[in-house]
Amino acid sequence: MTAGMSQARKLCVSRGSRGRWLGTIAVAAAWSVGFAGWAPSAVAADVQSKQWYLSAMHAEEMWKVTTGEGVKVAVIDSGVNPSTPSLKGQVLKGFDATGAEGDEYDDYNGHGTTMAELIAGTGKGGGLQGLAPSAKIIPFRITDTEFQNKHSVNAHDSEDAIRAAADSDAQIISMSLGSDFPGREEREAVKYAESKGKLFFAAVGNNAREGNKKQFPASYPQVVGVSATDSAGKASAYSQHGSSVDIAAPGDGIPVWCDAKLQRYCDNEGGTSQATAITSASAALIWSAHPDWTANQVLNVLFDTAGRGDWEKGTLSNYLGHGIIRPAVNILKGKGNPGAPDISPLTKEKTSGSSASPAPSAPASSQPAKNEKADDAVVAGSSKEKDDGTPFGLILGGAAAVIVLGGGAFALARKRRTV
Repeated sequence: MTAGMSQARKLCVSRGSRGRWLGTIAVAAAWSVGFAGWAPSAVAADVQSKQWYLSAMHAEEMWKVTTGEGVKVAVIDSGVNPSTPSLKGQVLKGFDATGAEGDEYDDYNGHGTTMAELIAGTGKGGGLQGLAPSAKIIPFRITDTEFQNKHSVNAHDSEDAIRAAADSDAQIISMSLGSDFPGREEREAVKYAESKGKLFFAAVGNNAREGNKKQFPASYPQVVGVSATDSAGKASAYSQHGSSVDIAAPGDGIPVWCDAKLQRYCDNEGGTSQATAITSASAALIWSAHPDWTANQVLNVLFDTAGRGDWEKGTLSNYLGHGIIRPAVNILKGKGNPGAPDISPLTKEKTSGSSASPAPSAPASSQPAKNEKADDAVVAGSSKEKDDGTPFGLILGGAAAVIVLGGGAFALARKRRTV
């Protein structure tokens, strides 16, 4: 993705206020990471050194337990090129919903390929290292505004892709594209995906300073809206906020493919796109470790183990939702209440679908519904949060409180944008 493209393609979403007043506190992780700039001609081998969150999330330790084997992730995006060194053997047959020339393997700007690598890339050839490198990718190609302006396209590509993903073998749907405009058919497609037992993540957007307008599908009640954080655990300035936010994940400073030619990676300020891919990969790790769980139970554990510092469990932040993802708390420590297999942690309603054999019912976590009110506060993990005496602040490390100002960034394209 080119520098210009990175500013033109960021999902921007927000939601109404929710939860109780939380204050304006976030956390800075004990680990320190710099984001020194690198020239566009930097070799691919430099890319993995920019993936600061892998060590922060204790990826190496988690991979000794699970690497995401047995889990398939549907990536609804600009297409996924299966020929990059990091994705060879990782990409399955998908579906092209664009109605234009090409297929789901023809990535028209490199964005979808980046997301796929962040989820399931093997890191071979110095490419991006996926957090769940044994998971498989099923690509579903849809359009963004720039593509729409150049081609005759299917006006219903988003809902067609979501339905196709719902009918696929994928357990998880990851979507880093969004629109300012909700639609009845897309909304019904999202409900259909829930009925098929899928766990659906979407980026809330990067337009916080330019209107913070809701984005879809992230703002639908059945979709997990993902916001972004920096390496200190603070809500990213560009990351949209409001009731769309259900959970947060690292997003800042993660390199992306520069363009459709896929010849080099470029530095990138970051985005909720990257955060969504990393969250999807985190879910893949947990689901792989607990294959008998349902989508509801995987999500309940993601919420239950999220880094939230001193703020009360079940209270949502407009910037970080339930908190910052910490899959290692479950993978390495066995923590997290899966709750009832057939009750959605998002809507609190009974769901009919299941992508796994339901496990014995457990008490559901007490968490407010997605549309409940809250203030515009920012809160993340803290150094006081421990599990069995082990510090697990923020993602999986100690933290110290700092003051944070909310905000967002980037003007976006006209209709559908990458996040």
